[in-house]
Amino acid sequence: MTVKTVHLAVYNTFADWETGHTTAFLTQNGYAVRTVAASLAPVTTMGGVRVQPDLALDDVRPEDSALLILTGASLWDTSDDLAPFARTARSFLDAGVPVAAICGATAGLAREGLLDTRAHTSAVSFYLAATGYKGGDHYRDADAVTDEDGLLITAGPTEPVALAREVFARLGVYEGEKLDAWYRLFHDSDASALEVLES
Repeated sequence: MTVKTVHLAVYNTFADWETGHTTAFLTQNGYAVRTVAASLAPVTTMGGVRVQPDLALDDVRPEDSALLILTGASLWDTSDDLAPFARTARSFLDAGVPVAAICGATAGLAREGLLDTRAHTSAVSFYLAATGYKGGDHYRDADAVTDEDGLLITAGPTEPVALAREVFARLGVYEGEKLDAWYRLFHDSDASALEVLES
């Protein structure tokens, strides 16, 4: 089996709980997760975990990736330090490679103009409106949204399981009944979903 690579952006104040479901189940289903940071210097997550990046952002190419994941971080709203990650997301989308963004990363994408014409969600609509972006008409009040082209996945800060569901659907990790069962198990604690997952 060929191992496919997913790139996970990491930076100081990275919200480490927002991608646990996504990365854990991707690695169990034939994907390698490689961390990407502004440089190869270690970063510290919001949870105090020190991460040694695999790659520098300048070395990441869309053609080498199945997906780019951007999580929330305090820095999205307090500085322009993470703007290069939003620009990288633009290059991925332009190349037809999907991007998944949750929490504050959605504001970074809004500032980059990437949500102006695509269906999306976030914490609340006025959070994104504060960025001055032009995509308010495309905002959806939903746990997670995949845009019309199937390239951009967005989710609010309380929806890491919904983010994972959309990623799995986009990459074909789980489909149909199995995807629904996975979501019911991890979002709703519905033990009956195990029967479907184990079949």
